[in-house]
Amino acid sequence: MPKGPKGQKRPADVIGNAVKVMRIATGEEDDDVKDDGKDPAAKSLGSRGGKARAEALSANRRREIARQAARKRWKSSPT
Repeated sequence: MPKGPKGQKRPADVIGNAVKVMRIATGEEDDDVKDDGKDPAAKSLGSRGGKARAEALSANRRREIARQAARKRWKSSPT
């Protein structure tokens, strides 16, 4: 049986999955969402990290990083 993004079991066929979603939406079944095991405080700090880093970098450094990323992204890879 296929598993959802959080490891929960879902029906393999489209119709069965639609019925399961409908039952969860109407309250006939409980949605078994498990805790991901991460500390909520750590999650909130992690979500703020990128913004804080962007504010700390100068415009020139951000531009440098973006150029470097674009070069790597568009570099022809041997296939």
